[in-house]
Amino acid sequence: MRAPRLFRTLAFRIVFIYIAIFAVSAAGLVAFTYWNTKRALDSQTDQTIDAEILGLSEQYQRLGLGGLADVIISRSVRGGQSLYLLTDLQHHPIAGNLDGWPQIIYRPDSFVEFNYERRVGGLTTLRRARGRIFALTGGFQLLVARDVHERHETVRLFSTTLPWSLMLMLVLGVIGGGFMSRNLLARLDSINETSREIMAGDLSRRVPVRGSGDEFDTLATSLNRMLDRIERLMRGMREVTDSVAHDLRTPLNRLRNRIDAALRRLPPESAEYVEIESAAIEIDQLIATFNALLLIAEAEAGMAREAMARIDLRDVVEGISELYGPLAEEKNLSFDVAPSGEAMIAGNKRLIAQALANLVDNAIKYTPEGGKIRVSIENMPAGVALIVADSGIGIPESERSRVLDRFVRLEVSRHSPGTGLGLSLVVAVAKLHDARLDISDNKPGLKAMLLFPHDTVRPVSSRPSVAGIPAPLAAK
Repeated sequence: MRAPRLFRTLAFRIVFIYIAIFAVSAAGLVAFTYWNTKRALDSQTDQTIDAEILGLSEQYQRLGLGGLADVIISRSVRGGQSLYLLTDLQHHPIAGNLDGWPQIIYRPDSFVEFNYERRVGGLTTLRRARGRIFALTGGFQLLVARDVHERHETVRLFSTTLPWSLMLMLVLGVIGGGFMSRNLLARLDSINETSREIMAGDLSRRVPVRGSGDEFDTLATSLNRMLDRIERLMRGMREVTDSVAHDLRTPLNRLRNRIDAALRRLPPESAEYVEIESAAIEIDQLIATFNALLLIAEAEAGMAREAMARIDLRDVVEGISELYGPLAEEKNLSFDVAPSGEAMIAGNKRLIAQALANLVDNAIKYTPEGGKIRVSIENMPAGVALIVADSGIGIPESERSRVLDRFVRLEVSRHSPGTGLGLSLVVAVAKLHDARLDISDNKPGLKAMLLFPHDTVRPVSSRPSVAGIPAPLAAK
């Protein structure tokens, strides 16, 4: 199960990591400060206890057990934080302000902490003390301690609140990171949405600028300037394309017409007729290449998106079948169109028809006599598929990616007519429609599939499309 998109953003990860580092650092700093403070307080307490033991031992040596007991009783009456208890070998109390020997293990020359009961305002409370046991001659023992209950409560409070404080920091960090990430994500979504619309062919779109003067506004301003430049370049390319189409295609067609007129005036058996007919074939090839390059440029530049409309692929297949059915019969090929239900997509009917014409022309050209060609439409989970399958010579698997490049022709097709641009045009049309061209083995032959994803199955324009089917430009 993937995490929500908000938690996978870079901004959220940066904020969360920063908060985690800050929380750990703060906890470490507080723990270090507490440890040093506790050590200093314990050292101060221990020094006070050692000084009292030293003084009491001197009193014992000078006054004996009775004098020591009197001193302890005198000091116990004063109250305060000092605690005393003088006992015999069986821990029977002799003098002091402790009711009984606490539950501690005797460890010579070491400090111990223990709990004891103390009466405050008529109530008995359990408190914490730190002290040291001093052995006297004759088996008597002297316990000298200081009340450290406040420090003990501070430790307990610290150990309880610190984990919750860390958890609160992390929770607040996650919430803060979520808010920051959502804000950044909204800005990025606006940039991505604009980018998608531009890639869809709307070069007039621009990234919104909020006027806050932050880094996103700087980025948006730079992107908009770049898009202005790209739009001017695309407009210039369209103008150049229109000029080339007008200045070159028309003279070529005029020259082709003059060659046809010259051929009609010559006898077919003459050498001049053969030479002029060869020139006519070369001009036809040049015109086909020129038209293919213009169509590829038009598809790759997204110019044809304006002519997209809701179309039924069955109409495209029917038009191609009527055009290429007789050609397949002349070559003694079985040309079959599989029945299908409604297959509505949003697309440019002219370019889709041209792409299908290229695939069918390839199939007819490279399928030997007696072979089979089948055109079908299939509804798949990933989208609507337009499929052309043949029983021809096919394409080796190692060459299937290379034949999609421009002007690439395999060795088996060197001596057949073609420009080497047919499949390149199919790829360009597929990209224009967010579709995918898959070439696979038909065992025998080749299976070419144009898969239009489901998200393209939506109306984009109410204008009717032109159902023109241009001459084939395909070549393997």
